[in-house]
Amino acid sequence: QVQLVESGGGLAQPGGSLRLSCAASGFMFSSYGMSWARQAPGKGLEWVSGIYSDGSDTYYADSVKGRFTISRDNAKNTLYLQMNSLKPEDTALYYCVRARSWVATTTPNEYDYWGQGTQVTVSS
Repeated sequence: QVQLVESGGGLAQPGGSLRLSCAASGFMFSSYGMSWARQAPGKGLEWVSGIYSDGSDTYYADSVKGRFTISRDNAKNTLYLQMNSLKPEDTALYYCVRARSWVATTTPNEYDYWGQGTQVTVSS
């Protein structure tokens, strides 16, 4: 069965860095687009970043452009999100999400599997 397991969350200071990982299993990882989405307390879901199955294209939310970098290692079936220059407003539960096809978009209906999430808290 499809499994997406996030790790790497935790507490970081403003200006600090964290690297999230998502270990995928139960499907051919290299054939699917993947994204990171987040939800802060009391706020709606935000699509943070996505990457095509072969890594040929990516997208970023305006709120994280220039600070976050998405990548994937298809040999290791793992998705990453490098988060630098963290801000308190980055505090949220971060989800790894599988697309239904090889592309990655910000359309919720185009995703079918979600991980359990990893908490990121940015605070001094």
